[in-house]
Order: sequence, then C-alpha cells, then structure tokens
Amino acid sequence: MMSTKTQVHLQTMWGQPPSAVPAEGRGRTDDLSLASDKARRERRRALILPREHGAWGLLLVPMVTGAGVAFHQASHIFPLILLLTSALALFWLRTPLESLLGTSAMRAQTLEESHTLRSAIVLFGGIAAVALAALLWAGRNADLWPLGAAVAAAFIGKAAIRKMGTMWRRRPRPSREACPEPSRRGQTERPRSTYSLRMLSEMVGTVGLTASAPAAYYVITGEFNATAWMLWLANILFAGDQIHYVQLRIHTAKIQGFRAKFAHGWGFALGQALMTAIITLACLARLMPPIASLAFAPLLFRGWFYFVQEPTPLVVRRLGWSELKHATAFCVLLIATFILAR
Repeated sequence: MMSTKTQVHLQTMWGQPPSAVPAEGRGRTDDLSLASDKARRERRRALILPREHGAWGLLLVPMVTGAGVAFHQASHIFPLILLLTSALALFWLRTPLESLLGTSAMRAQTLEESHTLRSAIVLFGGIAAVALAALLWAGRNADLWPLGAAVAAAFIGKAAIRKMGTMWRRRPRPSREACPEPSRRGQTERPRSTYSLRMLSEMVGTVGLTASAPAAYYVITGEFNATAWMLWLANILFAGDQIHYVQLRIHTAKIQGFRAKFAHGWGFALGQALMTAIITLACLARLMPPIASLAFAPLLFRGWFYFVQEPTPLVVRRLGWSELKHATAFCVLLIATFILAR
C-alpha cells in the first residue's frame, strides 16, 4: 500500500505543469516513454517484416541461379525485374498476413496493430498485383500459372503442417500422478514430434521458395524445359540440406563424439546420401550436366565433416555467415558449370 504522503506527492506532481515537476520525475517519465515507444516500434516491425532471415536466401539464391543460367541464352531483363518485384512483395506479404490471421508466433493484439497490418497487406498486395499483371499481360508467360499454383500449394501445406505442430504442442499433458510412465515418455516424444513437424513444414515451404529458379529461367528465355526443372531440383536439394544442417548444429551444439553425433544426426546423414544418389542419377540420365555436381561438393564435404570435426562453441552469427558463403559458392559453381556444359 502507498503511504498518504506519497499519494499526495504524486497527485501534486502530476497536477503541475511540466516545468514544475521535479527533474528526477521528468527523467523517469521520459525514459519510460522512450522505452515504450521503442518496444512498440520493434513489435510493429516484427509483425510486418519477415523474421526468418534465412528465407531471404532461400528465395534469392534460386532466382540468381536461374537468371545466371538463362542470361547465357537470352537477355530479357525487364520480365526478371517484374518477377523479382512480385516475388519480394508476396514474400513480404506473408508475414503481416500470418500476423493478422494469428497463424504465427506474433499476432495482432490491438485495433491499432490490426489496422497497421491491413495497411501493409494492401500495400504489398497491390505491388504484387501490378507486377504480376504486367508480367502476365495479354497471355504472356502462361506457364507461370501452373508454377504459381504449385507454389501456393506448397505454402498452404507448410501452414497446415505448422498448425498441426501448434495443436500438438498445446495438447494437455497427462498428470504425473495419474500416468507417471507415459508422462515421462511423452515429455521426450512431444519435442521430437514437434521438431519433425517443423522440419517437414520447412521442407515443404522450400519447394515453394525455390520455384523462383525455374520462374526466373522461364521469364528470361521463354522456355520451361529440362534445364528449368533441373535448376529447381538443384536448388531444392541445396536449400533442404542447408536447413537440415543448420537445425542439426543448433540442436546438437553440446554433443560430442562421432557416435553421439550420428545418433542424433542420422536423419541428416541419410539426407546427404539421398541427395548424392539423386544428383548421380540425374547426371547419369543426362538431365543435369555431370560437371554441375561440383556445385554440391562443398555442401557434401561440410555435412560429412560435421560428424568427425572437433567440438567448437556454437556462434549462431558465425554459422549464418558460413552458410552465406556456401550459398554464394553454390550460386557461382552451379551457374558456371551449367554454362560450361553447353
């Protein structure tokens, strides 16, 4: 309870003009106001701006590879600019839309936030609509329609899987008194299940993001041929392996020794082997230039080396920069090998 003397002091202070309020009181009030404004701005930014920084790479790396290979055959840059504009607008549209619908961790909690999100949705949606209308005007680039449908299906599937994971996390856990053994077993099964669902949702979403590779190749060359399909496949394999590796490093940061690492990372090892088999089959079938397999060499070496390397402290920022270097190397090598093979 506040003393009577303190209450009278506060009433007197707030009832006086700012010049009459003690400097100490004004300073505290200003600090609180600044902190509140800063928190409000950061929250508004989180509701609108994409929070998955790696997703930018998953969108732009495939588009760069598709455009790099395509520019060896044609030089139609204006359709690429329209495609890039629409892709970035739609990518940016997803975050405020999910925040408004309540399907993401950040949700609108006030009428002001809902109004801000609606304004952002109208802005990004309008930009995407104008760019797509110019890209598809008079029946041009008609093959983008089925490709867009596939992308939409991938993102809907990702949202559905993520929703399943959210529902699974919110399921009530059995009490320890009523069911002690299943309760302890459930505590280990639930994180594994939610982790598996989260990984599955990321992989499904990757199919949609990497579609920018065949889209960029198509709008520049006007052809949706085997090269476009192989560019899509190559980027799906690269992005899927990168996502799996980053998640593995984060969740096994304190694990040491080959056996312990393999026990937790056998799924990643299986993915590495499967990726190698798919690349080999594509090269043997002449669907992909055999020399293009060199683009995956740094990725495969990094993945297998993880199981035998000496344990080092995990620095997430350093890991992010390392993956950016791998993405750059993949871009350069894939473009160069596809061009050299022609």
